[in-house]
Amino acid sequence: MSVKTENKSSQDLKFAIEHLLKVSRENNSPIWRDIAESLSGSRKNYAAVNLGKISRLCKQDDVIVVPGKILGSGIIDKKLKVSALFISEKAMRKLRDSGSEFVPIDQLAEEMPKGTDVKIIR
Repeated sequence: MSVKTENKSSQDLKFAIEHLLKVSRENNSPIWRDIAESLSGSRKNYAAVNLGKISRLCKQDDVIVVPGKILGSGIIDKKLKVSALFISEKAMRKLRDSGSEFVPIDQLAEEMPKGTDVKIIR
């Protein structure tokens, strides 16, 4: 799959995809390329994941990336570091209440360039 950004209208999204590809190349980290490929596709194919699913699949202090949107349905009962392209207001509120942290995808790629211990949830 090739990564193309010319069909994306959002400059922020283009920047995020290009930044993820750069971090992937510089650190030989395939996880960031995989996420960039997911985001370069059609928006209708973006992941839409509820907090309840994240809570079921993760352990305390996990680092999670959702290549799409996080939605607020469900209960989050763990402290996590969560990253996504979009997050609903309800999901953000629940994350903060649980003591979890939300970080934009490009910022997480800077913090963890190797991508070790990062889980992708779709």
